[in-house]
Amino acid sequence: MNDAISQYYRLPDDYLSFAVRPEAAGREGFFRYKGITCYGGVGTAEVSPGFQNAPDVSGREIKANGSLQLPFNPDDVIRNLRHERYINNDLAQEKDSITRNAYYILRRLLPVAVRKHLQRYRLRDWIDIRYPAWPVDASVDDLCGQILKGSLEASAITRLPFIWFWPDGQSGCIMMTHDVESPKGRDFCEAMREIDLSFGFKSSFELIPEKKYEIPDQLLQDIRSSGFEICLHGLCHDGHLFREKEEFLRRAELINQYARAWGAVGFRSPVMYRNPDWLSALEIDYDMSWPTVGHLDPQRGGCCTVMPYFIGDIVELPLTMTQDYSLFHILRRHDIELWRDQIEQVRSRNGLISCIVHPDYVTGSRELSVYRDLLTLLREIREEARLWTALPGEIARWWRNRQAMRLVQRGTEWRVEGPGSERARVAWASFDGDRLHYSLE
Repeated sequence: MNDAISQYYRLPDDYLSFAVRPEAAGREGFFRYKGITCYGGVGTAEVSPGFQNAPDVSGREIKANGSLQLPFNPDDVIRNLRHERYINNDLAQEKDSITRNAYYILRRLLPVAVRKHLQRYRLRDWIDIRYPAWPVDASVDDLCGQILKGSLEASAITRLPFIWFWPDGQSGCIMMTHDVESPKGRDFCEAMREIDLSFGFKSSFELIPEKKYEIPDQLLQDIRSSGFEICLHGLCHDGHLFREKEEFLRRAELINQYARAWGAVGFRSPVMYRNPDWLSALEIDYDMSWPTVGHLDPQRGGCCTVMPYFIGDIVELPLTMTQDYSLFHILRRHDIELWRDQIEQVRSRNGLISCIVHPDYVTGSRELSVYRDLLTLLREIREEARLWTALPGEIARWWRNRQAMRLVQRGTEWRVEGPGSERARVAWASFDGDRLHYSLE
């Protein structure tokens, strides 16, 4: 109990003062707490099958005896949001779709000019989706903050210590990734590395090992020797990886073989198809297949957080920025204003600014100019806001180390102990009026 909040903040042992009331169970559905849309059970209270009519249960909480008593279990709610339990995400609605199967059979023969029209038609209802919130949904992060604030108020404690989210006191994190989907994209990888380096960034390249294109050993060597990272991008990018569990497990064995051969420890699913219950079959340290908001993806939903988290033993690094393909070809925009808005929302929560820019789709002068504008913006805010720029593997290692760290009191001082603790910082959570405030020691 209380694990999700404690793990989110890495609080001292037994330091969080809230409890779940015994009746916090029952049928799961949507409800609201402090203006945050949640999904779970609230005892005998009515919940809604849709978020539009979700009842507000804030008035059912009790602050007594120095403790915040909640009418729901936040561990369940946070897991439901992160794992997208609020929707049917097993792709059953598309599994037998003749249209979908035909599309993936013909996809490799269709130029982008044709594919974008088909995809725009398929996703035409995205603007009508109201949950998760567009363009950034941070329900998990906001819920954790509200419960911590309520715990402080109930216990009359002015502030709580926790282990800061990022190393060396950085206020947030930037991660750049490049999914490579065609021979054209593969051949542009060297140019992408040079562009990234010119702005002071290093990134990861997600490569497809079978069918789409040949991967010369020299390409792998060049990526590694330049300090960039190699990740697996599915097996063959045919849209079928998560359709059937038996087929997924067969492909997972092959993906694991390629991961060992390439020395890769990260994965991103093609088309962002995903299933948290199957992910453990992959021998990886981290995954990057969950969008914060999935309105513009064939598999809708979203994990509703801008922070890394764990799916079993795997670190999940969520995508918090709209993909370049979606920006250019679904939204038909060639500016960075949407990205700027998303960056500000993620920054305000000290989160992970994670980007996908495909080498395949920025070879044109117009698109490449937009990408350079994005790098210029990221470089500026990195210096202004002290953001950590890191490879996915570095972020996953930090998050795994942070999970193993402990905050202990030595006399009147708090110290962080554990692997990598020399880069950790003690932070304090307090509240000023209705706002939770963080400060670094």
